[in-house]
Amino acid sequence: MIDLHTHTNKSDGTDSPRELVNKAIVQGLTVLGITDHDTTSSWQEATDSLRGNLTLALGSEISCLTEDGMSVHMLGLLFDGEHKQMQVMLEETRDGRLPRMRKMVEKMQAAGIDISMADVEAARPDGATLGRPHLADALVNKGVITSREEAFQGMLNNDSEFYVSHAAPTPAQAIAMIRSAGGVAVIAHPFASHRGQILKASDFQDLVRAGLNGIEVDHRDQNPEERAMLRSIATELDLVITGSSDYHGSGKVNLLAEFQTSPGQWEKLESLADKRRVVRA
Repeated sequence: MIDLHTHTNKSDGTDSPRELVNKAIVQGLTVLGITDHDTTSSWQEATDSLRGNLTLALGSEISCLTEDGMSVHMLGLLFDGEHKQMQVMLEETRDGRLPRMRKMVEKMQAAGIDISMADVEAARPDGATLGRPHLADALVNKGVITSREEAFQGMLNNDSEFYVSHAAPTPAQAIAMIRSAGGVAVIAHPFASHRGQILKASDFQDLVRAGLNGIEVDHRDQNPEERAMLRSIATELDLVITGSSDYHGSGKVNLLAEFQTSPGQWEKLESLADKRRVVRA
């Protein structure tokens, strides 16, 4: 079983890297992609926890904004974690998250919602990359909503009155940086319509020119029709087709390995990195 998109408590998941690795081993995964938002801080603990037949495809889910302000997430896998420019880009993207969160909280306060930055910080694990899921958890803790899922279908949706974008690279810039650092770039859940705006089929041509390697096709946030369309686009453009859980622990309903990448597609994707960086016990 191959799951290339998961999160730990180093960003907005609830499992520590060690706990996630342990769960993957128990479930019999062969390849686990750990892709925390805009950080590589989970890599060392995950590597130290590795044993048995499990291998790690370490990476990061990079927050991007298109030229017209649409939020896009790019999975970078198998890149050099010591690549200086990559780490600078990740750090700058993380830095943009704090003022963005303050603005979202201010919008909610102006609408009469009982929420504060202190509430958000209380919901964020130490050292975790700040994100909307922590605001969702704070809203749950305050009794404003009942779950993260409800938050992202409503108040925290990209089209919500409370949504605020933040400084981030364009998808093409993120792809270029991932490739420069020797890794492979897979666009995450590009047709997840319930999140808000989505890419158009024509947008993928530009991403391929920038160096895109794959499309996350099988994902619970994309309905069967959207998956079929993405599979057709990937086939036409000779892109790798991946399936992933986007697991966040107890923070989301997504189950580890509920969607998977086929061994053949994974072999093709791994071969596109400039070095073999899969981590083995």
